Formats: sequence, C-alpha cells, structure tokens
Amino acid sequence: MSAHALLSPSSAHRWLNCTPAPRLEATLPERTSEYAQEGTLAHSVCEISAKKKFKKVKAAEYNKEIKKLKKRELWDDEMLHTAETYVEHLSERAMGFENEPYVTFEVKVDISDYVPEAFGRCDCVMFGGETLIITDYKHGKGVPVDVVENPQMMLYALGALKLYQPLFGGAIKTVEIYVDQPRINSYDGWQVSVEDLLAWGAEIKPKAQMAYAGFGEYHAGDWCRFCRANGMCKAQAEQMTSALDDFGAVSGNNPALLTPEQMSEALEKGGCLVEWYKKLQDLSLEAILSGTKIPGYKAVEGRSVRVWSDQDKALETLLSNGVERAVIYDSVPKTLAQLEKVLGAKRFTELVGEFVTKPQGKPSLATAEDKRAEFNSAVADFAGVAKEKNSAEQS
Repeated sequence: MSAHALLSPSSAHRWLNCTPAPRLEATLPERTSEYAQEGTLAHSVCEISAKKKFKKVKAAEYNKEIKKLKKRELWDDEMLHTAETYVEHLSERAMGFENEPYVTFEVKVDISDYVPEAFGRCDCVMFGGETLIITDYKHGKGVPVDVVENPQMMLYALGALKLYQPLFGGAIKTVEIYVDQPRINSYDGWQVSVEDLLAWGAEIKPKAQMAYAGFGEYHAGDWCRFCRANGMCKAQAEQMTSALDDFGAVSGNNPALLTPEQMSEALEKGGCLVEWYKKLQDLSLEAILSGTKIPGYKAVEGRSVRVWSDQDKALETLLSNGVERAVIYDSVPKTLAQLEKVLGAKRFTELVGEFVTKPQGKPSLATAEDKRAEFNSAVADFAGVAKEKNSAEQS
C-alpha cells in the first residue's frame, strides 16, 4: 500500500458525490497547510494522553513524549487541554460498559473490501459486549462535523469490523461513532447496526470502483471545499456562473424585489459564490507569480506595515534619550480567553468562574441547520432593561 490511498476515507464525501475527482486530484500538487500540521501534532498529544489514562504507557513515557512534542514549532499548551477533554470523553464511553472494554489507539484498518486499495486510521477503537465504538478527534475550529451517516467514520467502522470480527465472530451487533472537536465544544455521536453498516458498504462499492477508475461526471457541491481542483474546476465554475444567472431570473408580487424564498436561495448561492471567488483569486495570484499570464490581471504590491529592524535597540535608544518607560510600555492583563487557555477550562472555572458573565450576543444570520437556539429578541430587551436598572441603582 502507498502512504496515501487514492480514495481516502477523509475524502469519501467528495468521491462519493464526484467520482472523477480523485484521478483529477492525483494530477495536481498536494497542498499541506499549517492547520493540517497543527492537527497532526494535536493528535499525537491526544494519543499519548489517552494511552496514559488507559494504562497503555507509564507516566515516565508520557512525560518523555510530551517533552519531545513541546519542542515542535507548532506546539501550543492548548493541546494539553483539548487532549484532556478528549480523554474525559473516552473515559465516559468506557464507563458505559458493564465490564472493562478493550481499548486501543491509532489503529490502521483495511477498507479494500469496499474501496479499492483504501485504508484508514482510527484514533480510538473501543469494544465490549455487543458494541464497537469508533472515536475520531478533530482539532479544527471550523463548523462542527456532522457525525450522522458520516462516510469517513462509516468506512473506519467497516475497517474495524473487518479487523476484529474474526476474533469475536458475531458478538458485535452495534457500532457507535463519535466525533470530538474540543476547540468548538462539539462532541456528537451516532449509532448504526452492524447489519445496516455492512449494507451501506455494499451499496457504495460500485461508486468506489467508478471513482478508482476515474469514471463518471464531475459534480460540484459543498464537497469541493477541500478538493485540490477547488477554484480551477470547470464543473464548479459552471455551477457558480449559472447561480449568477438564476439571480437575474427572480419574480414575485413585485418583480423588482426578492421574495423571502428568493432571499433564502440567494443567500445560499451567494455564500458559495463568495467562497469560490476567493479561492479563484488565490489560485490566479499564485499562477501569475509563477509566470502564467492571465489576460486583464497582474500582481501588484499590497499594503504593508512598518516594523522595527531591531526593536530592542530602538527601545533602548528611546529610554536613553529621556523617554519615560510608561510611555513606551503598556501593562495590561491577559484577556479572559487567554487566561482560560493558559490555565485550562477546568481550573479557570474553579478559580474565577463566579466572576465571568456572558451577555447575549448580537443577532447574526445562520442556516436553519445551525444547532444554536433561535435569537430571542424578548430576552435581549429584558437584558437591556436589567442593565439600565442596575446602572440607575448604582448612580
């Protein structure tokens, strides 16, 4: 097997919807981001932390590994706190079994029975009785990952079943899948029967074979976001430009105004257009800088900000010439968020939680699928009245 599967579980949402995408991506350079490298480091912290909790390694080995990880360029103390949350969630799952479950970490699984040459790596596999649990840690701070019928996690589960069913026969009846995103306080799970999971695996096999061969039609959608062809794909461009045409074809009681239904459609299409156009701009600039001519466009120097060539010497010069230290330096406390990050959420709450208040945020637009409660204007009005009353009492 190669280091990277052509049809990776992490990109399953993409190749299940756009089967030619993997072969197209294989012709394009792979881009590694700092975010991905940071996530890999955070996974290592989670792994050694979980192994210590479940007595897979001793404290000395844990300390040695953490000391080594702290030397990495992208190290952040926050990783210790997110790992702590991850371990707490795993412990909760383990305590749900009648007897101590089998627990293992970073398990490489073979998924080639369903997807040609595919394999994956489960962050944590846990099972006992009739239940197999797969948990995936994600370090990102974007939107919560939807765990329900998540193809990446379902493929991991199929691989884990293949690995462990020979040992336990038909004992495993249910699979539970969890996605843990501590940085955005998201921890969600979904349950599926082994029978339904196997049926899903059989169902996707034809599409997986098409994707491996590079057959099918290009189909643009929200799965384009992490595709290497994002911003360059013709099918995506056609979808976006047709969305612009649709904006001009609106009608209602007053043909000059959008109806609420048309506003909804325009918001959805507009968000995709903005994201696509920004990616197109980035790729175009990158192409021009590498020598490609794009008619009508050029690269120019953007705005820059002055910086010290030697800050220490500059400040020493100011002090030696009679400028007071108070003029040069500000002494301000860390913000609430910075202190919580340094101390860890648990200790922060124990020490100063009673002094923290969270006023209602300003209303912002979100899709109906957003898990946050709908904005309540009555609550906001009440909060304003209460604030005015407190101010009046203090004056």
